[in-house]
Amino acid sequence: MKTKNFNFWAILLISITLFSCEKDSDIDNAENSNNDTNLSTINNLSYPIVDTGVYEFYSDNALIDEPSEDDAFYGQDANYNGYQPSYTDNGDGTVTDNVTGLMWQQNMGEKISYADAEELVKTMNLGGYTDWRIPTIKELYSLANFTGRCMGETAVDMFIDTDYFDQPIGDTSLGEREIDGQTWSKTHYVGLTMKGDTAIFGYNFVDGRLKGYPKYNPGTGTPNTMYFRMVRGNQSYGINDFTDNGDGTITDNATGLMWQQADDGNTYDWQGALKYAEELDLAGYDDWRMPNAKELQSIVDYNRSPSTTSSPAIDPLFSCTPIIDPDGNPEQYGYYWTSSPLQDGPNPYTDAVYFCFGKAQGIMNDMLMDVHGAGAQRNDPKSGNTTDYPDSFGPQGDIRYVYNFIRCVRDVN
Repeated sequence: MKTKNFNFWAILLISITLFSCEKDSDIDNAENSNNDTNLSTINNLSYPIVDTGVYEFYSDNALIDEPSEDDAFYGQDANYNGYQPSYTDNGDGTVTDNVTGLMWQQNMGEKISYADAEELVKTMNLGGYTDWRIPTIKELYSLANFTGRCMGETAVDMFIDTDYFDQPIGDTSLGEREIDGQTWSKTHYVGLTMKGDTAIFGYNFVDGRLKGYPKYNPGTGTPNTMYFRMVRGNQSYGINDFTDNGDGTITDNATGLMWQQADDGNTYDWQGALKYAEELDLAGYDDWRMPNAKELQSIVDYNRSPSTTSSPAIDPLFSCTPIIDPDGNPEQYGYYWTSSPLQDGPNPYTDAVYFCFGKAQGIMNDMLMDVHGAGAQRNDPKSGNTTDYPDSFGPQGDIRYVYNFIRCVRDVN
């Protein structure tokens, strides 16, 4: 029988970490810079995945009571608890993530260009530390909290813990939308978005989506500006350590997760995908589940894309079923469901998160384009008539499939 993973060891380590931080408070910060990475290891993991924080349960369009193991919609995000978010406000403009061992800038200041961010971080001295860096998209995504919610272009609840982090919204007096509070990483898209834009992956802690944003204004060529939240510590975070087990499974020794090596070639609505995962028996294990958003993002390979490596954005140890896109092109890969919700709009319970291991396509000006980049995180309705999809939706005409692939996961320990 499957049971929730309450991760006793994570709680124990967090307690030890907090105690250690208090004991080390008088030690020189430069000395701490060499030692604090050790605090990030949970069960010897260099890349522990922080849970999404989701605690509510959903059908395909409503809140529901917690489903039992034999009920419909069992296996969603809130049925499984990982390493729960835990932060320490250091009182000096920095926040320590007690799970990952990463230390974060608390207040991001004003929006700046990527070039300015590179210069800023060279001389940045915050909390007595000078080894700050621009985070990768995997480091940045570790802060995502999927209890957030937006209402179209209007901010409601942030997708980050605002008890610890300052998260601005867009300045409507300047013509921005409230959701224009995007934060950039240092991870550049290896392909090109739209009609040939150089793009940088960022996460929007106001509306809960990850995409490639144009580095330069397509019309003027001037640098675009975004927020940056600098990070330091645990330089191994976000680096996978895969082992092919030779039985249809891949273990990531960095995260402690075991993955289904190949999808089964079929697509499902969200409820069907949950059911498939709960019933999967593979390599002698029957405790498989649908991954949450942060777990699935951990295996995206941002060094790959269909346009540059003729492959999906995932390590070649894995395989993805190719599909034909709406224009009839065969060099595309489908979207993969996660168990996590994405709350948006007047009925915030209809959508769930997916990741694009192929191009994140949309239709703009009657042209099908890679609008967000392979490795983007978007959201689809959890259910719908097969005759109605795929369709396009939203300002970038996102292609919605609704019937998506699934790659199951389980905890090694």
